[in-house]
Amino acid sequence: MKIVFCRWTSICEEGITNAIRRLGYDLVLFDRFFDSVDYDTEYLKALAEVLQQNRDTDAVLTVNFQPIVARCCKVMKVPYLSWTVDCPSFQLYSETVAYPTNRIFLFDRMQWQKFAPINPDCIFHLPLGADVPTWDAVKLTAADHRNYDCDVSFVGSLYSEKCRYNEIEKELPDRMRGFVDGLVAAQQNVYGYNFLEDAITDEWAAEFKKYADWVPLADDYTEDVKAIVADTYLGYKCTEQERINTFNAIAERFRMDLWTLSDTGKLPKVKNRGGADSTRMMPQIIKCSKININMTNRPIKTGLPLRIFDLLGTGGFVISNYQEEIPELFEPDREIVMFESIPDLLEKIDYYLRHDDERRAIAKRGHDKVAEYYSYDVRIKQMLAMAGIL
Repeated sequence: MKIVFCRWTSICEEGITNAIRRLGYDLVLFDRFFDSVDYDTEYLKALAEVLQQNRDTDAVLTVNFQPIVARCCKVMKVPYLSWTVDCPSFQLYSETVAYPTNRIFLFDRMQWQKFAPINPDCIFHLPLGADVPTWDAVKLTAADHRNYDCDVSFVGSLYSEKCRYNEIEKELPDRMRGFVDGLVAAQQNVYGYNFLEDAITDEWAAEFKKYADWVPLADDYTEDVKAIVADTYLGYKCTEQERINTFNAIAERFRMDLWTLSDTGKLPKVKNRGGADSTRMMPQIIKCSKININMTNRPIKTGLPLRIFDLLGTGGFVISNYQEEIPELFEPDREIVMFESIPDLLEKIDYYLRHDDERRAIAKRGHDKVAEYYSYDVRIKQMLAMAGIL
């Protein structure tokens, strides 16, 4: 088995690389950035040369679907495997998604249901995983405990810097801005169902587009205006507001440590610890936190974000917002805890901070579930089997 892995510093690439090596497959790393996800002549030439030099390649692999790689693999007649970890992922609107050489794996079932009809034999639903052996090898030191021990933690963005709605909010008519405010406020009270796209019409989305800092998709893309507005403008705004409101509520009652590069000016009682390196700091933070919070980005409709697998795979105790697919993979209250509202979350934080043994037992069962069924080692073999390669 020979795999050419095209990498460009995605957060999970190192873990997937480790898993492929543990499986004993022949791995060729192609570490090169492209100027465009669609067209970059020099990138195409370089990748084609690698494939010509490795004519026994069984598959090319990327994190997230990249049309430029799909184009090369189609010409070279090599199966192209992509595992999407982002939602939304605009590259899925490219016409290259329909290529027969593709094997596209989507972690969110609703995302899969939307795009699978375009290429039904080549698009699959596959939840994410974690590099469990690498996380298990991280042993805490006395310095780690001094630096990272805390009651409640969150590692990640507030989405303020990613929220394009903030850039255009003042340009919107009062009626549109008021509608968005109400819609975002309502969505924050509902877990397990994202109604943002259903709540707007095509006509409303088209009008909104006139005020947006819209970056047109390429000519060979299908532009779903309504979905783009709902996900990247309204969805990100909802994520931002939800995280700010939730973290403020937590900090009113408990000590909360936040590792982020986002502006925390609106979180006066949250302890901002700055950024956290995903390999040299994050495992220690997770292991040293009594409670690790997961709050899923709202455009992820049903699936589990990578954070959940990393938290559990590292051995952390996790309280997460409800997602439809969580009970399909984990047993609630035995391997992971879910909350349905901010008051519910606060009650559960209080309970599990006072019940150490129960909290540790849940964390252990969650870790063991990921280690046995959802490690990258297991997922890579599942991916190859579903693609008809293994």
